[in-house]
Amino acid sequence: MIQPGAFLTLHYRLSGPDGADLVNTFGGKPATLTLGTGELAPAMEARLLGLGEGAHERFELAPGEAFGERNPELLQRVKLSLLRELGDPDAEYGVGDVVQFPTPGGQASYAGVVREVGPDWLLFDFNHPLAGQSVSFEVQVIGVL
Repeated sequence: MIQPGAFLTLHYRLSGPDGADLVNTFGGKPATLTLGTGELAPAMEARLLGLGEGAHERFELAPGEAFGERNPELLQRVKLSLLRELGDPDAEYGVGDVVQFPTPGGQASYAGVVREVGPDWLLFDFNHPLAGQSVSFEVQVIGVL
């Protein structure tokens, strides 16, 4: 039985509201992860609790449940001069481009999607792409340690 902190081997599929797969390990190498380490959204981890080896389940998560609601404060303008200073000075940016930004300590990065291009700025959306949307989560539990 899956408990908090369990080490798991599983296949899983995550699909958005349009039904398109975002992640799909079925037919490939299964995923290994430890519950509670942030590898899966808390709402998805909660669905796994109590499942046993061999379980094959599909869950529908309500809009915003898996990746939170959209936060308007995560839409931010960034000056092109700053982007050129921090990254490639010759980079061209267009709507829909995904740009990686380093965290302040430089240990990790986070992504923003270009939503608008202004004369000397870009409007980035730092919300998770599935924030505020429903998702389907299918899981087949292979092993539990």
